[in-house]
Amino acid sequence: MRQFFSHQGFELAYLDSPPESGAGEPVMLIHGFASSMQVNWIAPGWVKTLNDAGYRVIALDNRGHGASSKSYDPADYTPEKMAGDAAALLGHLGIERAHVMGYSMGARISAFLALQEPALVATLVFGGLGIGMVEGVGEWDPIAAALLADDPSTIEEPRAKTFRAFADQTKSDRRALAACIETSRTLLPENEVSRITQPTLVAVGSKDDIGGSAPDLAGLMPNAEAFVIEGRDHMLSVGDRTFKRRTLEFLAAHPL
Repeated sequence: MRQFFSHQGFELAYLDSPPESGAGEPVMLIHGFASSMQVNWIAPGWVKTLNDAGYRVIALDNRGHGASSKSYDPADYTPEKMAGDAAALLGHLGIERAHVMGYSMGARISAFLALQEPALVATLVFGGLGIGMVEGVGEWDPIAAALLADDPSTIEEPRAKTFRAFADQTKSDRRALAACIETSRTLLPENEVSRITQPTLVAVGSKDDIGGSAPDLAGLMPNAEAFVIEGRDHMLSVGDRTFKRRTLEFLAAHPL
């Protein structure tokens, strides 16, 4: 059941779903750009998969997304601030240490969370974002323009067209997303990535043309491993069964 808590002037929607046993290691899920906990984690079956495996699932709608409150100021959407929201939610729930999994923008937020609050983060799963975390994920200015376009039929750039369609499908506040995309893409240099010492799984689809190489990112980190999600692109990797299976194996190998 969706609940809300307040942080830095935002009312943030979240889910706290325990397993049937009532107690389990917490896994925090952080969704991607233009998505929500419903679209990224509930609908593709992640919450059920993790609950069935005995984990307590915590997820939130990032500021500007889903049922959380919106801002049209790009300064509100840095990865540092969104990582602060995730840390605040764990504090709100009295959780001192958790597994953290993020997809795409959520993976970037998870990395910032691990650097800002290392004691909170036991393990990490970066989905849909590999070396793009360091090198960037392509040209995103056309996407911001596409989000603000009055008529989507005028959008010609393929990636911009895809994200506009996704934002419309998820009934997102496109103006908030356009502000978010300006500042949420902060890169992490190699020396910062190398400071992430938690056990980490980096999983990117073999047909993903956004996230960049999983092995290349994992190779920069002292305790990371890569998993290539065969035959999947950026949008279809999220709910992939092999990704779920590999994540459960990873979590079981690294208990709290």
